[in-house]
Parts: sequence; C-alpha cells; structure tokens
Amino acid sequence: MTKSSSPIAIIGAGVAGLCAAKYLLQEGFDVIVYEMGSQIGGMWCYMNDNGRSSAYRTLHINTAKSLTRFSDYPFKDEIQTFPDHWEVHSYLEEYTDHFDIRRHIRFNQLVQEITPLFAANRAIPRWQLRTVAGDVQEFETVVVATGHLYLPRHVPEFQRFQGQYLHSHDYKQPEPLVGKRICIVGVGNSAVDIASDVCVAAKRTVLVARSGVIIAPKQVFGMPLTNISEWLNHRWIPTKLRQKILGNLIRMVHGNMSNYGFKPVTKPVHPTSSGSVIHDIAYDRITVKQGIDRIDNQTIYFVDGTSETFDVLVGATGYDIDLPFLSPEIVPILNGSIELYKRMVPPDWPGIYFVGFIQPNTGLPRAFETQCRWLVEYISGRAELPAPNIMRGDIAAKNIWVADTFHNSPRHRLEEDFLRYADELRRDAREGQRRRKMSENMA
Repeated sequence: MTKSSSPIAIIGAGVAGLCAAKYLLQEGFDVIVYEMGSQIGGMWCYMNDNGRSSAYRTLHINTAKSLTRFSDYPFKDEIQTFPDHWEVHSYLEEYTDHFDIRRHIRFNQLVQEITPLFAANRAIPRWQLRTVAGDVQEFETVVVATGHLYLPRHVPEFQRFQGQYLHSHDYKQPEPLVGKRICIVGVGNSAVDIASDVCVAAKRTVLVARSGVIIAPKQVFGMPLTNISEWLNHRWIPTKLRQKILGNLIRMVHGNMSNYGFKPVTKPVHPTSSGSVIHDIAYDRITVKQGIDRIDNQTIYFVDGTSETFDVLVGATGYDIDLPFLSPEIVPILNGSIELYKRMVPPDWPGIYFVGFIQPNTGLPRAFETQCRWLVEYISGRAELPAPNIMRGDIAAKNIWVADTFHNSPRHRLEEDFLRYADELRRDAREGQRRRKMSENMA
C-alpha cells in the first residue's frame, strides 16, 4: 500500500485512539477521529456521556504513573504516584492539546456502519463510513480504537438473582450499598477495588474468586512494585526468573494467597493489584469464597457447602468485544477474542486496522505506542503485510500460544507478555520492510 493523501478515519477518542491519531499526524497524515460522546478519554472519563466508561469514583490506576504514560509526555511531578481517574483524564486532555489532536476530532459522532467498497482484487482499499447522524464518507484506511472493556459480560445465572444485581461496569460509588449484604463475583482489579470500597460500610461482604489469583501490593520497600517490575523488564533477564523475583516480593508482603482463601494459580494470570483488599480480608471485612453452586431467590449456595442471603450481587465478570458497525464476516469474534494478525489486522480485509485490543502486562499507553509504531510502517507503505494465508497461520499459532501459556478464560484470550509482543512487532516491521523492497524490485 502506498502512502495516500486522503484522511484516515479513527474510531474512538480514548487512549488508543488518541495515540493512533498522534502517531499518524506526526507521520504527515490527516486524520478524522470519530467520538460518540462529547469528551476525549474513553473509560478514563468518569460518567462519560458516551456510556462506555467503567470508571468508579474511587478508581486509581494500578501501575505507577512512571509506567502508565506516553513516552514523550510525562505526568506532572505533583501528580500522585498512582493517579486517580480525574488526573488521568486531565493528563489525556493535556496530551490531546499538546499534540494538536483536538481539532481533528468529531464529537457526538456515533459510527453506525463501516462497509468495504473494494474492487474485485482488493488492490485499492476503500471503506465507507456512515454515522448515526447520516454523514457518509469514504476512506482508504480506517483504524478501530473503540476498546474492549465496555460491553458487560453477564452470567445468566447471576441475572436471576432476586435481589439487586449489577455488573461492575455500572458500579460508580459505595453510598447506595451502605448497610447491605453484598456478594461480588470476580477477582480482577475492579472486583477487588469494589470489595474494598464497600466493605467498610456494608453489613456483609463476600468476594467469590472462581479462579486462582495473585494479588500484588501496589508498593514494596516504599516504592511502586511496577517500578521494580519495569527494572526487571529486560530481554537478558529470563521470563521465569523475572516472575520468580516478583512472586517472592509479593509473598514477602502478602504471604501465600491460599491463606486468604484463594485457589492456587496453575498458569500465569492477568495481574491483579490492590493496596487494601488483603488487609480487608485479614481484618474479616471481606470473606473469600471459591465458587457458587447455585442461586435460589436471594440465597447464594457456595461450593464449600455454605449458603447466605444477600441484598446485592455484583458481577465483576468481564467484558465482551463489541463491533456493531462491522460485519462479523470481516472480524469474527470467537470466545472473547478477535482473529487479527499481530492483534491488529484482519487477514482478508486490507485498509482496516485495530489498536488497543490487547491485555498487556504493562501500562496501556506504552503498549498502544508499540502498536502504533508498527501501524505507521504499514499505513505509510514502508512495510508490506504478508499474504492472507500467512497471516491466518500466525493467528492460529498465537491462539495456541495463549492457550498453552495462560489460564483458560475469556479474560486471557487477549493477553500479551509485553516484552515478547514488542519484540514480535519489531521483527515483523523489519520483515514487512523487506517484503516491500522485494515487491518494488519485482515491479
């Protein structure tokens, strides 16, 4: 694909969309960012009027600000080590204005449909974008950056609970739950945050951890644990050694997870961190259960043979990927994952790319920047993608690696070890540049 002077459409003005816009603008492209709400920031805009933010009032980032930032735009010194969502949103506002992205954003523009208009050989990509307002425009290149953490994954059994049921996406503040008996299902970051949020004023708080987990402290030896993990993130340090060092540090602070009622971890899982939940469990403000057997009205029967009656059931059960503006033929969604080459390209559909559809074990801005550096090599025409059958083979190999490496759950279908993934993208960009030169020599 040669470099085009026509604008590039970017769907979404969250972290991934802003990152893509910045890199493409710096490359000399014009971009149009379609944002369905009235503000930038995506999930980091608390009570975002686009309805897609899962942020709750007490939310802070899990990785320190030194890691959770863009490489060329640090947080201000006065911002706390683990910024809250207001500070993150303010940071993104500043980033947007610093790199002159805002004037390229069309707010309150919900994309209704993106349709391919290629010629038969698909040599020249062409996509028609239509908004709910009726605006229609054609693009050679579209970047989808809508994210994957906004459509709640509901468990039908939990929805039959006869008390108050809500998904963690809809939890915003603890006051409505004061004095109530609360059961929270899940053991990810939102689940443990909500459990600690409500337990001090609830009548009873139970946390159901259906899978094993390692809950990391936010600080060790007076410094963020993520700073230590970042120091260990070198290619010359074997992954197993890095994991062993971090595991020993976590045990030094929190002890063995089984002592708090959690199942053992048998495969690597997505990081969970909390500065308070382990203490809340130790102080008996939170009780841990390992699974639910059944629900009868408001009574929940647990796998350990006990049962309790609750007023509220919170399902922190994750999210489903939702791409309502694209045909499933273009991007099939399978078991919590989408079939994309290098997590970014549907093999048979040139001209459309995806940024942000990963679960990395590092700060999101860093991961998205790595994707965008790869992206500009291909959109600019300096690199050429392999044949569709090669891309499909790579996707199949990735799926096997994920299944062999991580815990088997929808949450982990998008999981990536950042160092491994970054190396993978760098190698592929170099190979893409070689493919491009070979194509030019043969022309």
